[in-house]
Amino acid sequence: MADCLRKGRFSDSTMLRMRTGISRIWVFRLAAASLGLAMAATINPPVGAVPSFTDQTGQPCQACHVGGFGPQLTDFGREFKLGGYTMRAKAALPIAAMAVASFTHTARDQNPPAPYFTANDNAALDQVSLFIAGGAGQHVGGFSQITYDGVARQFHWDNLDLRVVNSGQVLGKDATYGLTFNNSPTVQDPWNSTPAWGFPYTASALAPTPGAAPLIDGGLAQTVVGLSAYGWFNHHLYLEAGGYSSPAAGTLSWLGMDPSSPGDLAGIAPYGRIGYQLMLAGGTAHVGAFGLWANINPGRDRSSGQSDHYADIGADASWQRTVGSGDMIAANLRYVHETSQLRASCALGLLGDGSTVDCANTALNEWRSDVTYVWHGKVDVTLGGFVTHGTANANLYAPTNLPNSNGVSAEIDYTPWGMGNSPLGPRANLRLGLQYTAYGRFDGARFNYDGADAHAADNNTLRLFSWLAF
Repeated sequence: MADCLRKGRFSDSTMLRMRTGISRIWVFRLAAASLGLAMAATINPPVGAVPSFTDQTGQPCQACHVGGFGPQLTDFGREFKLGGYTMRAKAALPIAAMAVASFTHTARDQNPPAPYFTANDNAALDQVSLFIAGGAGQHVGGFSQITYDGVARQFHWDNLDLRVVNSGQVLGKDATYGLTFNNSPTVQDPWNSTPAWGFPYTASALAPTPGAAPLIDGGLAQTVVGLSAYGWFNHHLYLEAGGYSSPAAGTLSWLGMDPSSPGDLAGIAPYGRIGYQLMLAGGTAHVGAFGLWANINPGRDRSSGQSDHYADIGADASWQRTVGSGDMIAANLRYVHETSQLRASCALGLLGDGSTVDCANTALNEWRSDVTYVWHGKVDVTLGGFVTHGTANANLYAPTNLPNSNGVSAEIDYTPWGMGNSPLGPRANLRLGLQYTAYGRFDGARFNYDGADAHAADNNTLRLFSWLAF
């Protein structure tokens, strides 16, 4: 199923969180390593091959995904994921792929333009991904993704979620419990209100985005590995606890990532999650909270004897209801509060001269919400809003000295084959979409946010995309 499909989100970040390209010389090593890892984790020797999610469950994409296309999960899709991707009706090849192409127009030309592209009106192959995904027996499953970034023109490993699960009863109630090994905080989460799988589900690196974001919002994606224990009790209560660490610099380079951005974790970064699901107003709702605590050596430089500390605490909620034959309403809400103490960056001279208090102490708040209406299982309309605000800091957010950004996104999608009725066979699926994003503030100001007379509305973006999964 398309839960394994990576939402094609590429975002700008602060200089401490930037991800840069690695030479394509490692592509064949990367492919071999990621495929080998996934196969080792998902192949059951007596069977000889394991199915991909669509063939495995015998269900169309609409059973697992809102609107018949990933990554937003239905109740059934969440149960499938929490069960370790092991639910099956038949065996099939554990291989899937996807490709996203788009045309992007911004209200003002980008200066400078991205390498290989013009200042505006660009067509691009945003990404192509290969997945090995499925379950082995009753207790092992997962997915591994390799991606070619068509904007940066490089390969890298992408989302990874491998699970060992079991089921039974606790206090006479159904329980599913297990371990998840993954490479991005919240990529293992069953709800689409957390950062890894949140709206927008596809975007392009050619579309400008604000610079400030909490660390948990993609700042560690694919540069860490983590192990968590989780439990799903009576189909209501979700609990998870674990931690993340940084692979060696050479390993990350080999996997197509920049090992110096944002740096390496000093020890283990704890992660915790709680969620409660219930029936509400004729639909399924959940409320939850999550947290990540990380100490980072910026650029992997330990010479200061200090580290940068981040504490991200979030609350989230969602609600889904089927309102007719193929019609559905889905809503998601998230709030994240981040406090950070960037003592190492200050001591190393990466942020000012380290002589001011505000160099080291910051706070950042992020709000995100979205509402989707699905008509007849084929047409989706989504409206989303986003707000980021925080404390002033001249060292981080020059020239406005503020991280504040806000805006709205609207999207309409057409998914003709969500019921598995593609002329190319039940595995093929297609989404065609139109997005528009409008900014009220960008990187701290409505007007002249960069000191060169650029306005927030200059970044308003129109994007047409096609998203093929097979």
